[in-house]
Amino acid sequence: MKHYFSTRVRVVMIAAVLLALVLVVVCSITGTSVGGNVVQGILTPIRTGVSQLTDQAEQLFSYMFRYEALQAENNALKQQISQMQDDARQAGAISRENDRLRAMLGLLETNEDYKLVDGYIISRSSVDWTSTFTINRGTNVGIQPGMCAITANGELVGLVSEAGSNYAVIKSVLDSSLEISATIASSGYNGMVKGGYASGLDGYLRMNYLPSDATIRNNDQVVTTGSTVYPRNLILGHVVDAGFDDTGVAKYALVEPAVDVRSLEQVFIVTEYNNG
Repeated sequence: MKHYFSTRVRVVMIAAVLLALVLVVVCSITGTSVGGNVVQGILTPIRTGVSQLTDQAEQLFSYMFRYEALQAENNALKQQISQMQDDARQAGAISRENDRLRAMLGLLETNEDYKLVDGYIISRSSVDWTSTFTINRGTNVGIQPGMCAITANGELVGLVSEAGSNYAVIKSVLDSSLEISATIASSGYNGMVKGGYASGLDGYLRMNYLPSDATIRNNDQVVTTGSTVYPRNLILGHVVDAGFDDTGVAKYALVEPAVDVRSLEQVFIVTEYNNG
């Protein structure tokens, strides 16, 4: 065993001497020192690794700065789009209001006795058999309970049921508690119109008490007969179906309202008119 180790040690020592001689020869030829070569050999991979890390760090910082710039640009574009959408909505609202005002002027030319106050819808309620909404005008501009609400095109919307100084609650024509005296314009048949909630006909009106021999056609226009509450010839809607009531001695007509209460933005309250 001792002989084995002695031989191995001698081999290692001989190899070390030979390596030293090679390094001396190389250094004498290149003009560098042995220590310098050793240091260079150690530092070279370290420098390479540091250089790679530096490059990666520069790329990371460049990406981060670029990402922040893109994010800022994205936020600016979003704000521009939002502003453009707001401008488009406002332009659309102004355009619709102008259309309504032009129609209202035409309505006033036809009905010179009308005095109207406009109001914008600020809330809605539709529960069970009731259908109401609130506008932003009230008694301070002459609105009182019992006045009717119409569109600029002369379509009946409902009846003021409550009024405060700066608001008014309106029962729409869909509310089952309203009964409106009406006429089928083409034939002159009279009846009473009310909301169809009670009959399971949500969103429709029902015209009751029509003569059993009445000829009722789809698309016949239904208008107000005229009273101390509702001016004459306000449009209620158009007939979409008809039949006999439960007694079998009278007919009814199913009427599609002329106005979609859910999409209304503005209404006009008739504060005065000539009911003679």
